[in-house]
Amino acid sequence: MEPRSLGLLVVIVGVALVVIGALVAIGAFSWFGRLPGDIRIESGNTRVYIPITTMVLLSVVLSLLAAIFRRFQ
Repeated sequence: MEPRSLGLLVVIVGVALVVIGALVAIGAFSWFGRLPGDIRIESGNTRVYIPITTMVLLSVVLSLLAAIFRRFQ
């Protein structure tokens, strides 16, 4: 990978992180982590949270993004 394309990739990733951070700050992802299938156990002072559905969704999205990036290289 040549330095110019690597620099462009770093800038694009940085802008994407800023946009995602802004969306999180305004509450656009308030549903994330509260999907059906996520396990939440609360008992007294103990809380256990197992985000199964959220992690499966995140894995699918990241796999699709990786496949898209591989096609364009």
